[in-house]
Amino acid sequence: MLDITFILPDETSVTVAANEGDSLMQTAVDNGIEQIAADCGGCCSCATCHCIVADNWQDKLTPPDATESDLLSNAIEDAQKNSRLSCQIFLDATHDGLVVHVPESEW
Repeated sequence: MLDITFILPDETSVTVAANEGDSLMQTAVDNGIEQIAADCGGCCSCATCHCIVADNWQDKLTPPDATESDLLSNAIEDAQKNSRLSCQIFLDATHDGLVVHVPESEW
């Protein structure tokens, strides 16, 4: 099991257990992180699973592909350099302790 910390819009910190191989989106949904709507179920087609990865974790993630980058730039009003779609982050042992900020839902 991996520890993943979600920082909610009100700055509340929620640390949950995650399974290796699961997406960050699925981990959020399974643990009741309501701001991760995940409307498309992880198909990388809606951007309702937007999150912002903490700076010190950027180099431990696979960079976003063209589809994810397009969605982030076209669907997210306040996309930041660390913005990601949580459905595109698949967890492994190197992600133990990952910290992500969850913005207020735009949906």
